[in-house]
Amino acid sequence: MTAAGLVQSVDWLAVAPPAITAAVALVVLVADLFLEERRKALLGALSVAGLALALLSLLPLRAGHRATFCLTGGVGGPGAGHGGDRLCSYSADHFALVIQLLVLGGALLTALLSMPGRPPAAPREGPADPRTAGGSATGLAAGEAGALPGEYWFLLLSSASGAALLPAARDLATLVVALEVASLPAFALVGLRRGDRLSAEAALKFFLSSVAATAVMLLGVSFVYAATGTLHLTAIAAQLPHVPGQLQAVAKTGVLLTLVGFAFKTAAAPFHFWVPDTYVGAPLPIAAYLSVVSKAVGFSGLILVAVVAFPPYGHLWGPALAVLAALTMSVGNVAALRQSATRARGAVRLLAWSSVAQAGYLLVPIAAAGYAGQRRIGSTVAYALMYGAVNLGAFGVVVLVARTAPLNRLGDYRGLYARRPLAALALAFFLLCLAGLPPGIIGLFAKVTVFSSAVDAGLGWLALVMAANVVCALYYYLRWTAVLFRPREDAEDRAGERAGDRPGSTAEDGTDGPVPAGSPAGAEPPGVPGPPAQALPDPVPQTPGPVVAAVALAAVAGIALSGAPQLVLRFTDVNLF
Repeated sequence: MTAAGLVQSVDWLAVAPPAITAAVALVVLVADLFLEERRKALLGALSVAGLALALLSLLPLRAGHRATFCLTGGVGGPGAGHGGDRLCSYSADHFALVIQLLVLGGALLTALLSMPGRPPAAPREGPADPRTAGGSATGLAAGEAGALPGEYWFLLLSSASGAALLPAARDLATLVVALEVASLPAFALVGLRRGDRLSAEAALKFFLSSVAATAVMLLGVSFVYAATGTLHLTAIAAQLPHVPGQLQAVAKTGVLLTLVGFAFKTAAAPFHFWVPDTYVGAPLPIAAYLSVVSKAVGFSGLILVAVVAFPPYGHLWGPALAVLAALTMSVGNVAALRQSATRARGAVRLLAWSSVAQAGYLLVPIAAAGYAGQRRIGSTVAYALMYGAVNLGAFGVVVLVARTAPLNRLGDYRGLYARRPLAALALAFFLLCLAGLPPGIIGLFAKVTVFSSAVDAGLGWLALVMAANVVCALYYYLRWTAVLFRPREDAEDRAGERAGDRPGSTAEDGTDGPVPAGSPAGAEPPGVPGPPAQALPDPVPQTPGPVVAAVALAAVAGIALSGAPQLVLRFTDVNLF
C-alpha cells in the first residue's frame, strides 16, 4: 500500500478552531500593510471577530468523536481518535474541546483587554515624560485612538492558534510543534514595549527558560522514540511495557526529561523563577494571557504525555508530580504573602505568585492519575476552567486601575469601591473565587474536587499540604479584598507613600527603572519630586468599553459557574478522552 493510501483526507471541521485562528492571523498581517494609521483600530476588531468565530466552530464538534491525520493499522485506545484501529495525530475529543474553549476564550478576553482606547487625561499639568507620552494602559506604543501596532494582533492570534492545536495533538511531533507555535509569539509579545528595560528583561528571561525547557523536552522525546519506535501517544503507551531490558533506562530517562520540560512550561517549582519578572515586565493583557492560556497549554501537554502516553510508568511520574505539586503551591503562597502594599507593581506580582500557587493545585489531580488512573485529570480541567475565568477578570480590573495608578501598588486599590464600585465588587468576587470562599462557590467546589482526587488516590499527605496552603492563601486574598473597601488615605499618607518613589528607593521597589509604558502623559517620573500631595487632584477615571466588556464577561462566567457549578464539575466524573 502506498503512503498516500495510509493517510485519510483532512477533516476540516475537526481542525476548524486552530485553522480559523491561524487564517485570521494571516489576514491581520496582510491588512496591516495596507491600512492607514488612523484605521489600525480595525485590526483589533477583526482579531476579536476571528476569535469569536473560532469559538463558535467548537459547537459542531461537541459530540467529541472526530479525528483526522490518521494512519490505518495502529492500535486503539484513549486518544487514538474515532475509528478503532487507527492512529491519529489530531483528535477533537472532549478533552481537546474543553481546553480549546478555555484557550480561545482566554485569547478573546485578552484581545478585549488590549483595546483600551485613548489613555486617560493627565492628572495635573507638567512636562510630559517622553517615555510615557502616547502610551496606553496596555503598556504598548499606540497610534491614533489608542490603536496597537498590527504585529501585536498577529502575534496574539498566532500564539492562540498553537494553543488551540496542542490539546488535540496525539503524537509527540505535533505536540512539540504546537507548543512552540504557542510559545514563540509570546516571547515577542512580552518584549513588545519598546524602550522599556523591564519588558526587555522579562522577554529575555522568558525566552531563555523556555528554550531550556524545550531542549530538555526534546531530549526526552528522542529517548522515548528510541525506546518505543513510535511518536503516537497511544502507541507509546502500548509499547512501553514491552521495551527490551537494555532500553529500560533510556525509556525511564526519556519519560522524566519530557515531564521536566513541561514542568518549566507550567511554572512548577523549582522551574518557576521566570514567572514574577515576566509578568511584571509584560504588558498587562499579555501577563493575563500567560497566566491562563500559556498555563493551560503547559498543563494540557503535561496531561497528554503523562496520562495518555506514559501510564505504564505512573509509578515513576506520579510521586514526582506529587512532590512538585506540594513544592509549587507552598513556594507560590509564601512568596505571595510577602508582597507589600507599597511595592511598585505589587498587584501584578501578587497575581504572578498566586498563579504559581494555583499551578500547584492543578498538578494534584495529574499526580493522582499516576496512582488511580486518568479519570482523575477531570478535576484539573474543571479547576482550570474556574481559574481561567476569574483570573482573567482580576487582570481586567488591574488594567482599569493601571490607567490612573501606573505603578499599580496594592495600596493604590485602597478605597476603590468609592471610586469604581462595580470594578471593586468584581475584583472582590474574583479574589474570593480564587480563595474558595462564598460567594465564589465555584472556587470552593473546584478546590474540593482537587482535594478529593488526592484523598481517593491515597495521597493523604498531599491533601494535608494543600489544605494548609489554601488556608495560607486566604490571608493575602482577603487582605487585598479588604483594601478595596477601606476609606482612602489622607493627604499626609499619600505624601508619605510618594516619598518612597524618590531618590534613595531601591530597584526592588521598581523606582529606579523607567516609568512603566502606559503611564498617563505628564505622570511623575520616579525620582522626580512633584508638587505637594494635597495639591494633586484625583485622576479622572476612564472606562474603556472593551476592557469593561472583558471584566463583565469574566464576572458573568464566574457568577454562572458559582450558581451552577455542575457545568464544569461534571468533567470530574467522566473520561474526557
